Amino acid sequence: MTIVCCEGQTLPWKVGTQVFMITTLPASSSASGLVSLPHFNRPTYLMCPPEWYDVDYVINPWMAGNLHQPSRDTAFMQWKNLYQELQRIADVRLVHAREGSPDMVFVAHAAVVLHGVAAVSSFTHPQRQTEEQHVRQWLEDAGFLLWATPRETCFEGEGDALFDANGGHLWAAHGVRTCKISHRHVADAWHTPVTSLHLVDPRFYHLDLCFAPLTGGYLLYFPEAFDAASRVKIEAAYSADKRISVNELEATQFGCNVINIGRDIVMGTVGTDLAKRLMERGFDVTELELSEFQRGGGSAKALALRLSDMDVTHGAGALGLGAQV
Repeated sequence: MTIVCCEGQTLPWKVGTQVFMITTLPASSSASGLVSLPHFNRPTYLMCPPEWYDVDYVINPWMAGNLHQPSRDTAFMQWKNLYQELQRIADVRLVHAREGSPDMVFVAHAAVVLHGVAAVSSFTHPQRQTEEQHVRQWLEDAGFLLWATPRETCFEGEGDALFDANGGHLWAAHGVRTCKISHRHVADAWHTPVTSLHLVDPRFYHLDLCFAPLTGGYLLYFPEAFDAASRVKIEAAYSADKRISVNELEATQFGCNVINIGRDIVMGTVGTDLAKRLMERGFDVTELELSEFQRGGGSAKALALRLSDMDVTHGAGALGLGAQV
């Protein structure tokens, strides 16, 4: 069996005990019997409008005290500002919001995508499990090859797992929301190495709240969110000059939950000099007010699911930011 994937690559694909090859063909190929997986020539993201967004329940520490506090009008205005800013530097696709799924706006938690393959989430809490079918259907209709996660193996998309900037290594976290056993299962979708990290602070229940691989081999992270063994792993992979650590104040203002496209970083407003420190490393930083979504436990990164490959997403505008790790 042969499946068309990103042009110029051949990847093994394991289903049960059988191994197939995902072989690339030119986009213009009309070979019969082959399934063409989506490939994007520009940075591309998926977003979900906040039509039904609210804090209807408490499943993370940020939601506590914020039940029904977000203003839907303000949330939509903030989301629209992010959408328009992202459109400036990327293509943006939309999945329809669904009544009864208020957290669907945090669409990055729904999957991890690479080479036209989407590892779909298996949410821990029943309140978010209603989102799975809608995002899964959108990805399937868009031509992605789906890699399912068993219901008993909790996994929450880019909230839990992030590729490094060159797409050759997967970082995954476990703690209060995700099973460590999910890491190898998800990494097997691409037969890629995976490093497991242990989150020890319940405020940082997702990896994307405290860990952001950036273009040029940089890492933006909050060290205290991880146990000692995990910090050793991080420091072994990223040299001191490539690690950009944030303090507790910056971390609790969602300073690591950023969208990075080439030299551009889009993030929620952080009331420190974090943006300045990033700009000193060669990044162009845009801060946006995203307070209504922070009440629900997410910021810029959580609101946009990356669809394009890492070389497309991070390769744009990367000149001058240094070599990747």
